[in-house]
Amino acid sequence: MSTRYKIHQKLISIGDDFWIENEEGQKVFKVDGKVLRIRKTLVFEDTNGKKLCQIQERLLTIKDTMVVEDADGKDMAVIKKALIAPFRDKWDVKVKNGSNLVVQGNIFDHEYTINEGRNKVAEISKKWFRLTDTYGVEIDPGQKDILILAVAIAVDMMLYDDKKDKKDKDKKKDK
Repeated sequence: MSTRYKIHQKLISIGDDFWIENEEGQKVFKVDGKVLRIRKTLVFEDTNGKKLCQIQERLLTIKDTMVVEDADGKDMAVIKKALIAPFRDKWDVKVKNGSNLVVQGNIFDHEYTINEGRNKVAEISKKWFRLTDTYGVEIDPGQKDILILAVAIAVDMMLYDDKKDKKDKDKKKDK
């Protein structure tokens, strides 16, 4: 049976701490947004404060890139936005010591899947919750939940940065 988590999207920003909850509303993972760092960093902890992994922005790359590192700082996965995705948003996830993943769908509306080859391993959707600022991550059995959650949040962060950059460019044009 798959596991479903709840994430409050408006809380995902650097400097903020937030909780990822299970379907029953119980706090399962804490995400700590580190402020005093050059690059964007989110640290995932269990309910006892033990570090599980972290997401860090890769600087000086051609396209958006974020890295998921384990508790020891070793790369677990590298997430990059695909340069060309004609009909839908797409990110490629290179998983170290595992099968690569593809994130594809309507990322902006939080309606997308994470696939391993042709097999869906997770679905991200707002349709499961009434609150407009909340989305769910449903993860199939046998997956590393913390890695899938980190990928979903990293993609959300990269999308937010893209939207922010676009708004900033539009403001400059209007002046």
